[in-house]
Order: sequence, then C-alpha cells, then structure tokens
Amino acid sequence: MTTELCMLMWSVVLGLLQVAIAATCSIGQRGLDWAASPRDEVKPPLSSIGGRLDRARANFLETFPLFAAAVLLAHLLQRHDNLTVLGAQLYFWARLAYVPVYAAGIPYLRTLVWTVSIIGIVLLLAALF
Repeated sequence: MTTELCMLMWSVVLGLLQVAIAATCSIGQRGLDWAASPRDEVKPPLSSIGGRLDRARANFLETFPLFAAAVLLAHLLQRHDNLTVLGAQLYFWARLAYVPVYAAGIPYLRTLVWTVSIIGIVLLLAALF
C-alpha cells in the first residue's frame, strides 16, 4: 500500500472517531432519549467542547471528499512522488492535530492547522498536472 493510500485509510479511521466523539458529546448534552428519537424537535446547538468537536467533525466531512478524490486520482493515474506523499501526510497529520486544537478553542492555531490540511490537498492536485 502506498503512503498516500495509507494516509487515506487512517483519515477514514480519524473520521469515524470524530463521528463517535461528536455523537458521544451529543448524547451527553441532549440525552439518550433524544439520540434514539427521530429528532423532530429542534434542539439548541451543542455547547462548549461538545459543540467544537461537532463542528470539527463537520469540517472534516467538508474536506475529506476532496482529499479522498485527490488521493484516488493520483493512485489511478499512477502519480506517486514526494509531492503526493507530502500532500497526503500534511492532510492527515493536520486533520489529526485539528481535533484537539479546535476542542481547546485555540482560534488562530486552528486556522493555521486547517490551512496546512488544505495545502496538503493542493499539493496532491499539483502532482496531477
């Protein structure tokens, strides 16, 4: 397995963990009855760390399809070089760092870490041209 595909696999694991953590926070704040319900009633947004973890999860889901597409395109086109490896690693490690940084509420560092993950996707795309 290439480094890029390995980073894709670990990103899937990270995404699943983020879903589980956000769901746990949601149940903690809203209760198990709400989680098991059809959720017809509108509840206020999650607060503090639970809300931040849920927003980090949502942000991951916004960027992950772009990352996955870039990695799979690089794999299908047999583009595997230092640029694709660096791009995939930047994305994964930045997304891993993003969770605790966002949970801690560190605003400028959070934006910097997010930017590094986007640079990772851009590097993957640059290798395709």
